[in-house]
Amino acid sequence: MPAAATPLTAAYDRLTTAFPGLAVTELGPDEEAPAGAGWTAAAGLAAGGAELDAFLAWDAAQVVRDHGRPARPDVVASFGLHRYAWAACLLITVPWFLRRRVPRFPVTHVSYDRTAGRMAVRRPVRVACLPGDPVVALPGTVVVADEEALRAEVRAAVAEHLEPVLAAFGPRMRRRGRALWGMATDEVVEGLWYVARLFGEREAARAVRELELLLPGATLPYTGSAGFRTLTGPDGAPLHTRDRASCCMFYTVRPEDTCATCPRTCDRRPIVNTAVSTPA
Repeated sequence: MPAAATPLTAAYDRLTTAFPGLAVTELGPDEEAPAGAGWTAAAGLAAGGAELDAFLAWDAAQVVRDHGRPARPDVVASFGLHRYAWAACLLITVPWFLRRRVPRFPVTHVSYDRTAGRMAVRRPVRVACLPGDPVVALPGTVVVADEEALRAEVRAAVAEHLEPVLAAFGPRMRRRGRALWGMATDEVVEGLWYVARLFGEREAARAVRELELLLPGATLPYTGSAGFRTLTGPDGAPLHTRDRASCCMFYTVRPEDTCATCPRTCDRRPIVNTAVSTPA
């Protein structure tokens, strides 16, 4: 492994190659976390104060700019959480999916610049891997017994990072407990599913299988399962979709442009777009 690389570098490089809308910078031990010019510290969002206010002000202005009408404050908060959590979950799920390595990033270790599609991360508290991985001897690496133990690490890592963020966003979204973790469930599934499609058809199919094992249901604090299903499209071809655990509230801004996986729709509704959501 090159001296400048970490156990996560190859996975993050492949992510950015497939999806240039999200670049991940791994900070060295002496590098300051980026600030200003669009950057938001995850710890600032979790604190629920001025930094969260500024973050959501951007979402409120974006809705008016793009759709010509304001959104309710709780809808704005839902949009803001989606944009952050979608990207933040990929910091954990992509290394797991591609390299079988699971990092732990508390909110103090992550910064996000959504305007430029960038995240900066400090060296993780720990990286879990499987026996036989070449990185087992590196400091901070923890070896777990098997694939199920590694999946448990993914669930724990995402929960550790998102829990304080959800606590800060929840009152503004008028959501609590189960509803918030339903949204977290959707971000885990739809983020990796979207990116895996960019990796190719084989990886997209593998992502469905992996996510069904990761979130089979009854894996607290997550709500529900990965929820994948296959429908028949207008031309008879199979269409892959899923049952979302939460609603992103976009229908309150544009009722005619509802997500294909929205829990408010039914299978009889004409299927126009089966793409999963992104943080655009």
